[in-house]
Amino acid sequence: MNFGLWTLDAIFEAGIPDDLIDAIRAVRFIAFDFDGVFTDNMVYVFEDGREAVRCTRADGIGLRKLERLGVEPYIISSEPNDVVAHRSRKLKIGFIHGCKDKRAALKELLQTRGLTPDQAAFVGNDINDLSALQFVGLPIVVQDAHSEVISVAKYRTNRPGGHGAVREICDLFEAVYGT
Repeated sequence: MNFGLWTLDAIFEAGIPDDLIDAIRAVRFIAFDFDGVFTDNMVYVFEDGREAVRCTRADGIGLRKLERLGVEPYIISSEPNDVVAHRSRKLKIGFIHGCKDKRAALKELLQTRGLTPDQAAFVGNDINDLSALQFVGLPIVVQDAHSEVISVAKYRTNRPGGHGAVREICDLFEAVYGT
């Protein structure tokens, strides 16, 4: 399916394109990168070496929306820091962190659920997400994504990573399911 690159504002102004509606309705599994998607891609480093990141609490409400729609949210991150695990547990969603090959991990997750790539979305922001974005039926990037991944996206958020991009995606899914 090729329905071009849309943003939420453009969709609501022009009406949601049928191809995008079809792609969203096909999704049963959505995997998110963590850094740069749930976070603003910044890291706080403390004197003792500990790291901290910043996320928005609005994402949790959005993830519950996805679950009510029958879409399983999941985090696949190359970041080995336990902050990914702690945030995923707090959000009550599955996760893999320290992942070296996001596409392979995604493929295995889909196989264990009996799903095809067309039934999946991936949300990323940088070149280490490229193979996963190319693998799924609905590749999504955040507003401030690296230029090399923007061209493969079918949807680009209005919001940057860590500033409501995840919630925007969840709201879009809810809007589509409501049409």
